[in-house]
Amino acid sequence: MDLFREKALADKVVFIAGASSGINLGIARHFAAHGARVSIVSRSADKIASAAASLVADGFEAIGMAADVRDFSAVEAALKQTHAQFGPIDIVISGAAGNFIAPAAQMSSNGFKTVVDIDLIGTFNVLRGAYPYLNKPGASLISITAPQGTNPMMYQAHVCAAKAGINMLTKCLAMEWGAEGIRVNAISPGPIADTEGMRRLSPTSESDAALKSRLALRDYGTTKDIADTALFLASDNARYITGTVVECDGGCKLGDASPMAADEYVIRA
Repeated sequence: MDLFREKALADKVVFIAGASSGINLGIARHFAAHGARVSIVSRSADKIASAAASLVADGFEAIGMAADVRDFSAVEAALKQTHAQFGPIDIVISGAAGNFIAPAAQMSSNGFKTVVDIDLIGTFNVLRGAYPYLNKPGASLISITAPQGTNPMMYQAHVCAAKAGINMLTKCLAMEWGAEGIRVNAISPGPIADTEGMRRLSPTSESDAALKSRLALRDYGTTKDIADTALFLASDNARYITGTVVECDGGCKLGDASPMAADEYVIRA
């Protein structure tokens, strides 16, 4: 059952970074289906053009532009064009991300910097760049973070550092911009099926089964799960929510919920 009316975002202008595929394109499609005019950006000109064309082919009002979130001027230009074509921006989703598995002792400085630049600096660039073009009061800004922002993980030092930064940036901007009627929140997705991130972090059916056994809900989420969460945060239903990291992760943050893990805590007489 969909608790939102069909056109919950009618005439809303949405800017989504990192939306050539996966979670962020899923959000773009979901928002467009609810009546929003959608502007999507990503580093690859070919991929973002294809993504925008697919939205238009489905009858949605959408534009696509190439912009690397690490380049503030490029992000600013995309935001300016969105504002010129659609008007003041109501909703911003910052979701560009990078990841790879590497022990810290074997990770290059450049590798660490690249992830921090895309995830954390990129998020700042998108949110800060959007500020002059927002529809105030009433704008909703949403960053896509990850469980690594609060849960330390082996071989993910770069991502943990970047996502923790996003979580704190979310709270700081919520405090600074709240008086202008701008809400700032984040979504922390757990393992989401059919995404590039999961193909890298869990490349085999065996690793999938092992990971699912540790989740409280025993299954991966879908891009629609994240899109529904974003729709709630962007809507008037969440008008009094700001500075919050919403965990849509199947219980990932709770820790290992497998029966084997539970057995370790059984006290035997």
